[in-house]
Amino acid sequence: MDIPASPAAIQKSVWEGRIPLEIVLAPSESRSYDKTDAYIISCPRVSYLPSLLPRVRAFFSAYLIEPSSRHHDGWFAFEGVPLKWHYPVGLLFDLYAGVDPASKTGLRNDPTQQTESSAPWRLTVHFSDWPSEDLVRLDENGMVMNDAFINSVKEADFLRNGTAKGIMSLSKEDSSGLWKAVEDVNLASFQRISQILLPPPSQPFRNVPIRIFLPLPPDEESGSLKVLQSPLPPFISNSTITQSTSPRLSPGSQPQTIGGALNKLLPNLFPSRRTPVLAKPVLHGAVLPMSAPIEEVVRCSAYGDGWAYIVVKMMG
Repeated sequence: MDIPASPAAIQKSVWEGRIPLEIVLAPSESRSYDKTDAYIISCPRVSYLPSLLPRVRAFFSAYLIEPSSRHHDGWFAFEGVPLKWHYPVGLLFDLYAGVDPASKTGLRNDPTQQTESSAPWRLTVHFSDWPSEDLVRLDENGMVMNDAFINSVKEADFLRNGTAKGIMSLSKEDSSGLWKAVEDVNLASFQRISQILLPPPSQPFRNVPIRIFLPLPPDEESGSLKVLQSPLPPFISNSTITQSTSPRLSPGSQPQTIGGALNKLLPNLFPSRRTPVLAKPVLHGAVLPMSAPIEEVVRCSAYGDGWAYIVVKMMG
């Protein structure tokens, strides 16, 4: 019988999760065309691609046709699709290349048994021809990346508490330290600061920060992502969402589950609240249990910006 993992063990497993990357320089930007060695790295799931650019730029510097290019001119693509740099690496992998996870794997089981594909995820890096229609330009000092991350934290904070006073009242040291902890994949530093923002377990979230990424029709460009976001209170009562801000449960209310939320938001894909029939919800490379309370999922499995990014995978 599977023994449920503790929230602390799940969060630790999430932060220890890594994806092998094989990064190649775009042939059109290489002096040797396609004979450049690949840059191989095991990349943390919770990290962001721009954090790799200084090292990747240094690795390929001798091969660049345009030696004057700078590291923040760099951008990554998968099969010709520019990758959104403001999304965590783990989410990008689940969206574009995630292996089909076993349906029995989930948050309530041992997270140490969750594994990625052994084959590296092959990405192409460019240092010219920035895709302005798809990506906002980066800057030399990383402030654009920092600001994008903090803005996402503010959105999550507002949903959880009904106000963004938490993140806005952080000291400058803690505000910059939160992003630094994610960059360095330093869970201890992250927990110290994030605990200031999270309501205590005895106080439910006002709404749960979850974004759902939908599967794309075969005839659509894979670069255009479809994202669903809707206020999701952590408790429901008599099939009616309870908007009370009281930390105490009203009589008859019950935790809102992943299956219940998906059935409400996407009834055509999730006709059952209990069992995946047509599609399954994936987070951090694992299938989420339909019975998992949404607040519990976010508390232990959100990315560094406070959001749970759920990818809907169609079942064959």
